[in-house]
Amino acid sequence: QVQLVESGGGSVQAGESLRLSCEVSGLDDDSRYCMAWFRQAPGKERGEVARIDSSGKTYYVDSVKARFTISQDNQKNTLSLQMTNLTSGDTAMYYCAADKARWKLPKRIRVCPPEFGYWGQGTQVTVSS
Repeated sequence: QVQLVESGGGSVQAGESLRLSCEVSGLDDDSRYCMAWFRQAPGKERGEVARIDSSGKTYYVDSVKARFTISQDNQKNTLSLQMTNLTSGDTAMYYCAADKARWKLPKRIRVCPPEFGYWGQGTQVTVSS
């Protein structure tokens, strides 16, 4: 019964900012999760934008570094993506995703799985010039 619901998308002008939110429910409190934002533009492959791993460390695709910030609230019920200096290249359907972190040997660290199992429905972001 894991549910992810995105919101905050809309149409903005290039150079402006937008904040996306993803309400998360149904996660196992005894497990550690990776969470991420993906986006998919028409005619293009879906790609990961940013993620926050089970330890709280964040990662970004090069094209959004220094412009986007991924974060979680204290209860980890909300995943956010603060987007600044938006360009037309950021126009896409944005999805939040989550999955359980997994152990990786021999370093005994938790890593995100190669594929995320839980997905939201998406929220559209359109950047106009």
